[in-house]
Amino acid sequence: MSTSADVVTSYLDAFSRGDPDEIAGFVAPGFHNEHLSSIASSCVGIDEYRRRLPNFLETFVDRRYAVLELVEQGTAAHAQVVVRNDFTALYDGMPIDIPGVMWFTVEDGLITKRTDVWDSGIFAAQTATTG
Repeated sequence: MSTSADVVTSYLDAFSRGDPDEIAGFVAPGFHNEHLSSIASSCVGIDEYRRRLPNFLETFVDRRYAVLELVEQGTAAHAQVVVRNDFTALYDGMPIDIPGVMWFTVEDGLITKRTDVWDSGIFAAQTATTG
């Protein structure tokens, strides 16, 4: 990959292909996956992240992160990449469309930290069912 932005966009594109090993291949051993949404949970370490991926991929079918805006700052060895994105998928057969922002730290071509911010209220409203 030529830039940290390339690493991040390739990582996000990998989710649409659904291969947990490919996705985990973009993150460093000490990867910190931080979620700031009230209904999501964070984790630390590539092993725990890799363990969680299959459930995420099965829960959110036909998932895709569309990059709406991207800002990169830093050097080739250490950069920050911020992505405003739109996450679309099927959840329990229902289409969802959740806007969000992710802040990545990329060091030597691997993602060391991802801070994910999205509105869980939008998710709840899109997946609510009436009795």
